[in-house]
Amino acid sequence: MAISKEKKKGIIEKLEKIFSDAKAVTFVNFSGLTVAGATELRRVLKAGEVGYFVAKKTLIRKVLGAKKLEGEMPELPGEIGIAYSAEPTAPAREAHTFAKKIEKGLKLVGGIFEGKFLNQEAMLQIALIPSKNTLRAQFVNVINSPIQRLAVVLSEIAKKKV
Repeated sequence: MAISKEKKKGIIEKLEKIFSDAKAVTFVNFSGLTVAGATELRRVLKAGEVGYFVAKKTLIRKVLGAKKLEGEMPELPGEIGIAYSAEPTAPAREAHTFAKKIEKGLKLVGGIFEGKFLNQEAMLQIALIPSKNTLRAQFVNVINSPIQRLAVVLSEIAKKKV
């Protein structure tokens, strides 16, 4: 369906804002996703502080063509949605987690990370990086583990001496 020039202008402005403000963008193919699935996707992404926007591929390519990004823009097959966030790994991680949950109808096709276009495989690797809070918890656990073991050993020695 044709879009009016004013509406296209508004969409282009929104895309320019997304691509300039977001630290990472993930292109998601949502062909085959039901309306209920799309609603659930939006809810999950919003909970993960990830924005989601759907636009025509021609408008996406037009905006990205004006940007000076390294690498080659990934092919955008089917219907494309844009997941974006200020947290670098969140868009890919949240979209990938949702895609695994529903098993069909959604897949990552590429993205933009640190000012470079990345292909599907690279975005899947980024999707597997744990969140900042999870990494912090793992770090604290690594630091706490030797201290905890020492406390257990000292406790056992104290029990034997009494």
